[in-house]
Amino acid sequence: MTFPPRDAFVSPRFAQPPTFMRLPYATDLAGVDVAILGVPFDGGTSYRPGARLGPREIRAQSSLVRPYNYFQKVAPFDRLTVVDAGDVDASPVSLEHAYVSIETAITAVVAAGAIPVVAGGDHSISLPILRALARAHGPLALVQFDSHVDTWDQDFGSPYFHGSPFWHAVREHLVDPRRFIQVGIRGPMYGEDDFAFHREHGITVRDIVQVREQGIAATIGDIRRVAAGAAYVTFDIDAVDPAFAPGTGTPEVGGLTSEDAQRLVRGLAGVNLVGCDLVEVSPPFDGPGQITALLAANLLFEMVCVLAKGRQG
Repeated sequence: MTFPPRDAFVSPRFAQPPTFMRLPYATDLAGVDVAILGVPFDGGTSYRPGARLGPREIRAQSSLVRPYNYFQKVAPFDRLTVVDAGDVDASPVSLEHAYVSIETAITAVVAAGAIPVVAGGDHSISLPILRALARAHGPLALVQFDSHVDTWDQDFGSPYFHGSPFWHAVREHLVDPRRFIQVGIRGPMYGEDDFAFHREHGITVRDIVQVREQGIAATIGDIRRVAAGAAYVTFDIDAVDPAFAPGTGTPEVGGLTSEDAQRLVRGLAGVNLVGCDLVEVSPPFDGPGQITALLAANLLFEMVCVLAKGRQG
């Protein structure tokens, strides 16, 4: 049995509690295919805070998203039982305690047979999510849309922050580095040694210049080639140029357009996704009309559509 969003011709989009796309709220996940889960945590940020407010604003803006995807040719809620499972109650003052709560919540989603689609939160939340998913599926392929590599090993002596999740994910064998691709990397770096970890482990990088020069379709081909087997996709909203997504903690100029982002996510159709996240939306820094949160809501919808197309076969 599927549960469609509220009908906008019967209930105004600005009415009722703001669940994602006004889907049913449910914590009992028996029979659920996809669980939308918020992780309002930004204790791993190193510059501008505010991503803890991301899930709430993404939900608010998602009320505008209609239930049929013209470009993917799918009505996901006709094929999948999708619910909004609420938020993880992650400690705002302890990253380690927050990680335990996040990993426990994702473990419960997986145990129920549902696929987690997570709205963050800063990028540090991807690590406990991957820990839970790798326990169920083994080492995962990883598709990372981002302006930053996030493979540094520490910050101010702390091993955990939003720039280190994938260093740990590779070192903990949660992710198979030969099936790990980063897309959209750009901006000033600390030096060529920022990519020593990539060279050591065989991580594939398609920086923003390569994406521009080879095109979106060829980049999608690279993603499909690299991300074989059970895969996780993580989308840092700062992969998108701040002209289109200003509401983020560490913006970098010269990024993807909103349309680029949509096309890249749509290109994941056919990849065996076992989970997704979208992170680093910081509403206090968003532009007029909450354009970053609106884009994030649309990208999460595209991810759900990709999962529905997988069910479609």
